[in-house]
Amino acid sequence: MSEKIQKLTSCIWFNNQAEEAVNYYISLFKDGEINQISKYGEGEFGTPGTVRTVSFKLFGQEFLAVNGGDYFKLSEAFSIIISCDTQEEIDLYWEKLSDGGEKQMCGWVKDKFGLSWQVTSSLVYKIGKTGKPEIFDKMVKDILQMKKIDISVLKKYDENQ
Repeated sequence: MSEKIQKLTSCIWFNNQAEEAVNYYISLFKDGEINQISKYGEGEFGTPGTVRTVSFKLFGQEFLAVNGGDYFKLSEAFSIIISCDTQEEIDLYWEKLSDGGEKQMCGWVKDKFGLSWQVTSSLVYKIGKTGKPEIFDKMVKDILQMKKIDISVLKKYDENQ
């Protein structure tokens, strides 16, 4: 049986650090894996034999990293959200992804390659789905005051706590 092809895949544009970045990401996420590495050939945009693309997975989600030159820059206009179940998980990704990068407000981190991540709690989504916008709005106001997300603050908005 053939593997089902993912309908949507995020493509992340790097100048020339795609392979280095992907190796870093798969070292951080326990189930990360490289699917395929393609290299530039003769007569193509890049130097023959250098990495063109790296196809990889994090938590079962496929991504494509491209070495496309310095035509485009990564920005906060695109980010990857990590939904964490524990404070320990938030702390781990917050520290690892910000190493050599930049810690920002509301759980955002820009890593050393310039890719933006939102390190957040799964409680945000759980509370957002309760159908009680007034509770969600109060929680968001607390999040806006945080750099790293603090689950102990968010738990007061969870009816099941």
